[in-house]
Amino acid sequence: MLLIAVVAAGAPNDHTIDAAIPLLHLPALAGPASTYLTLAAYGAQGLGLIGMLAALRRGWRPRPRVMFAAGTAAACLLTLATPVGSADMASYAAYGRIASLGLDPYQVVPAQIGGHYAHLVSSIWVRTASVYGPVATFVQRLAAGIGGDRVMVTIGLLMAANAAAYVATGVILVKAAGDRSRAALLWAANPLLLALLVGGGHLDTYVAFFGVCAVVLASRPQDWQGEALIGALLGLACGVKISAALLVLGLSLPLLRARCWNRLLTRSLVCLAVLVLLYAPVGFHAFAPLGGASHLVSTPSFWQLVQIIGHALIGPSATASLISAAWPLVMVAAALLLLRHRSNPEPLPRLDRPRWETPRWEQSRYAHALSLGWNLAAPWCMPWYTAMTWPLTALLPRSRTDYLLVVLTTTLALMHNTGGHGWSW
Repeated sequence: MLLIAVVAAGAPNDHTIDAAIPLLHLPALAGPASTYLTLAAYGAQGLGLIGMLAALRRGWRPRPRVMFAAGTAAACLLTLATPVGSADMASYAAYGRIASLGLDPYQVVPAQIGGHYAHLVSSIWVRTASVYGPVATFVQRLAAGIGGDRVMVTIGLLMAANAAAYVATGVILVKAAGDRSRAALLWAANPLLLALLVGGGHLDTYVAFFGVCAVVLASRPQDWQGEALIGALLGLACGVKISAALLVLGLSLPLLRARCWNRLLTRSLVCLAVLVLLYAPVGFHAFAPLGGASHLVSTPSFWQLVQIIGHALIGPSATASLISAAWPLVMVAAALLLLRHRSNPEPLPRLDRPRWETPRWEQSRYAHALSLGWNLAAPWCMPWYTAMTWPLTALLPRSRTDYLLVVLTTTLALMHNTGGHGWSW
């Protein structure tokens, strides 16, 4: 975490946005230095997580409060520094500025407003309209409304709000989980997530927050009012990023299998109503930018091989259509395999057994399998997209898929950490 903090404080460099927040600032790092420090940090975080998970298997029981305090301290430290590992925060600020000027961020691109806001946006996305939901736009607009022309103030406010959501999610997880030490490790004091979500300031933190609130409520018996609240929370999660629809589907499948029609109908109708209320003021054209993003393929992905072969045999357009049709099927297949694996969890220590109730977390098990299946199968996947999977993992009994999630997140973090700058060696 200190290595990431040094890279963040040594802005601008190849792994931060092209400006520096003055609250925690060191002399700017040279390109090679920032690259080596960033890769070393993510590598150490991944290895550290694997080591701590192995220690938990052998009986290590860290105090949740100590872990939570350590994670909160790291979150506060990273909030004072410049966003690191991605330039998405600059895009968030630009979309907020567009909205605060009374323009439509789903039609107006950052390049059109120019100035300091557009200058900080990565060249890859400067001509791309917002692909985020109305809830995300509201937060961005609020921060930009306070920041005005001072782009770094806007970014600082977005960083602080994101860190607050991260810490709040940790509080809920630690209180609700059967194994509080495990929950504190996998979220509150997870070095990878702290670096990616807090250090990078990604909106996926809000998806995790609303999702965790919904999952915890869904784990307890609810009347129609409770189911309506779950639906509203899921609607808000989808209002941040539409990918949260996978969480809605995952939590609904057990109710569908059990034929709990009243609960399912109440939850679904309220979720849909919230989405309609969120999108009606901005217009449903807000979904339009998602179409272009749906054809992207990131590195590393086995879809790259399909793309290369397909371009040679059937052409780019047909290959894109093939991948778009095939990857959801691969996701479902992966989810079924993960679900079967999760149906036989590892034996729990005697200390944990009284707090674990398998039926209670049945909906979480389905949502976890679908979310992790998405992370594995989606053609375009960034390390921060695993934010929806990690809290579900923290609520479930330990499994060997925990290591799969660590390896996946670490690999993606090592591959995607420059915000479009490229590496220097």
